[in-house]
Amino acid sequence: MKPRLRKVVFPVAGLGTRFLPASKVVAKEMLPVLDKPLIQYAVDEAVDAGADTLIFVTNRYKHAIADYFDTAFELEQRLERAGKHDLLALVRNVVPKHVRCVFVTQAEALGLGHAVLCARPVIGDEPFGVILPDDLIWNRGHGALRQMAEFAAKDDVGAIAVEEVPREQTQKYGIVDAEKADARAALVRHVVEKPKPDVAPSNLAIVGRYVLPGRILELLETTKPGAGGEIQLTDAIAALLGTGKVYAYRFEGTRFDCGSKLGLVKATLHFALQDPALAEATRAFVAAAAS
Repeated sequence: MKPRLRKVVFPVAGLGTRFLPASKVVAKEMLPVLDKPLIQYAVDEAVDAGADTLIFVTNRYKHAIADYFDTAFELEQRLERAGKHDLLALVRNVVPKHVRCVFVTQAEALGLGHAVLCARPVIGDEPFGVILPDDLIWNRGHGALRQMAEFAAKDDVGAIAVEEVPREQTQKYGIVDAEKADARAALVRHVVEKPKPDVAPSNLAIVGRYVLPGRILELLETTKPGAGGEIQLTDAIAALLGTGKVYAYRFEGTRFDCGSKLGLVKATLHFALQDPALAEATRAFVAAAAS
């Protein structure tokens, strides 16, 4: 039996400049979509995939995420005394009891690849997942990471989440050239970070989910700075192609780019429309605003 995905990395050291001035004091991963912060949606997806160790790679200034997953004694006592047991359960159950949270500091912002490498002492040499909380992926069934983990475990391969983007946007993403294997997966032949549209091998863009073998950490140790002067995870994935198989995986679900203001608005409206208590009023508001 193949080992399940036990560890998931959350690179959350970014400054969130697109949400200034709010992100001066509120970590972008703590921005809410309805009543849950973005990081909670990401954590729920990791737990759904079977993870029991959540590794948050943060910087020395961002304390809000650690505080969120810590015990809030005074708040819990007040809720318990007030008999607000439903709210108390929400506060206490942000992660299941069997799941541990580990916080690792990225001393300098040297790229996604470097952030993942910072988690190496916790990951060891086993397969692991990576979730970028900015990319909120919704569906009615199992989460994107679980879909990818189950696919990757069949043949002990790597998997990266992809979706098609307009060709003029290729320089915002890692782009893959891949050979179709089945309805959702394609064997990656080549990957390049943020290519200009005229040289991009395709318009199939890597988005914020990865399932990777532990040996990619060795490759990251020797990966030199690439696009933007940063250590790029895509460069290490490109090197991995020489020793193993990596598949581009078209997950089932809808992705919201919550690293942008428009994406956060879209996600909020979407989840409001899924909420029976809010759906009717939200539709009325949108209709009135559009008229």
